[in-house]
Amino acid sequence: MSTVKEIVAAEKKKQTVEEQVMRDHLSRAVISDPEQNLSTEKQESAFILPDSNIAPLRLRKRMLHETKVRTHSTLTENVLSHKVQFDGRIISRNGRDACRELVGFFFIHDQSLTIYEYRQFGKNRTNVLPFIQKNIYSHQRGRRKGKQYQLGDFYTGANLTFLSSDHHTVPESIKESTLLILRITNIDQIAFDSFRTDSVEHEDDTTSQEANDRLVFKAIQDELKKQLRKKGVRILTGLGKYFQQLDKEGNGLLDKSDFKQALKAFHLQVSEKDFESLWLILNDSGNGRVDYGEFKRATIGEMNEYRKSFVRKAFMKLDFNKTGSVPIMDIRKCYCAKKHPEVISGHSTEEEIKLSFLETLKGTCSESDEVSYGEFEDYYEGLSIGVVEDEDFVTILRAPWGI
Repeated sequence: MSTVKEIVAAEKKKQTVEEQVMRDHLSRAVISDPEQNLSTEKQESAFILPDSNIAPLRLRKRMLHETKVRTHSTLTENVLSHKVQFDGRIISRNGRDACRELVGFFFIHDQSLTIYEYRQFGKNRTNVLPFIQKNIYSHQRGRRKGKQYQLGDFYTGANLTFLSSDHHTVPESIKESTLLILRITNIDQIAFDSFRTDSVEHEDDTTSQEANDRLVFKAIQDELKKQLRKKGVRILTGLGKYFQQLDKEGNGLLDKSDFKQALKAFHLQVSEKDFESLWLILNDSGNGRVDYGEFKRATIGEMNEYRKSFVRKAFMKLDFNKTGSVPIMDIRKCYCAKKHPEVISGHSTEEEIKLSFLETLKGTCSESDEVSYGEFEDYYEGLSIGVVEDEDFVTILRAPWGI
């Protein structure tokens, strides 16, 4: 369960971002709309004498609450309040990007969305800036490619896809990939439910196709999880490193033979029929190459967003300089094995547990003295497979990292 402090911090973040969004879009809509030139001149002529030295209203500096100007496109606070707020993260092995705190809003009145980045510096200083500008967007991949986002597309665990080149506000590290994929990690369910009852969204063939895709993924994941149950950590960390070595171009994309080779190397058995069904879904662009992170998520699955949030929290605590990787020496200093079950029972010492953890983690690293976010996540992804209850998994993370 989240602590009171964490709940208060989350609520404060939500309020800060919401206020900034309102400020940005209320003021911009009124002051920048050229239509007001027509309406205000008529109003002014009735009150300003011909020889008056007062400048026209449209030329004067004005703030939102100092003018009664209204145009057809004016966004009022009431209109903007009809929205669903959600938290998101970027699906990336780059630590700096994966740990960005993103807050999004889907507006009911015009089906537009915007995403802001929340940054905290120290205890009291925060910064809230647009990450994806407010606009109407469409899916950029999958069964719904080209279809406009609508309310039903927003739920915890959903992916939102954008073309990286369309957004000048995103960092260069993200623009290296054609697609920016954002995962919804949490959503204002009360607001969603209230708007959902008024929303009319027709189910079509796409819905049943997506359901079939999920069945293909689940069948493969269920089979592989049986094979991974006792050796998940070492196989998943090894697989991540293996994919990196196969990726000579460094763009995260591999072809069909690479994936078959990897599965064989780690003795992970997937039938030819299942593999071909999987490949047909993942290679929807038809270019014969697939992102290996996406392949891994489809075949093995991934921990839920609740668990993932604690993995990110632990890494962010270690990576206080926000470089995306952490020196092994820093991990050694921060890792505390005092509350480990083996230590409490007397079967192992703190030092033995710490060395075992570091040895496994170092085995995943492409750099011998650094651990990247992707490698850190792979370790806990493997560990998660063998832990049934969410709270047990969170306890495993809280104890050594003090989060």
